[in-house]
Amino acid sequence: MAHSKLIAGLIGPALAAMGCAMLINRELFPIIVDQISHDYGLIVLSGILSLLAGIAIVRVHNVWSGGWQVIVTVFGWLAIVGGLARMWAPQLAGPIADSFAANSAARLIAAVVLVALGGFLSYKAYGPET
Repeated sequence: MAHSKLIAGLIGPALAAMGCAMLINRELFPIIVDQISHDYGLIVLSGILSLLAGIAIVRVHNVWSGGWQVIVTVFGWLAIVGGLARMWAPQLAGPIADSFAANSAARLIAAVVLVALGGFLSYKAYGPET
């Protein structure tokens, strides 16, 4: 449980902040994505960082039973898979990101989900013991 709360305390606020940034910068977000999606070096670097974060999470928290703690493990594995995908096929990441950036409804839904998930994980990490 201690590892779950520690990792949720890192992931939760970061997700909430990313979701808020997407909401605050709704008009600027497609421009940001366009710039990043055409820089293969940046895509590969973000893949390396994602892979490292995912390995760190899964190494100390590969929990598949219980309640909310499974969310932390899923984030770790998603980070590993996403990191490997960006490292192995950076040319595919650009078009996927561009299509996401072009869809304002998808961006809004993603931002709200990030804020909600980040808030939930933050509450589990910093909220009262239950």
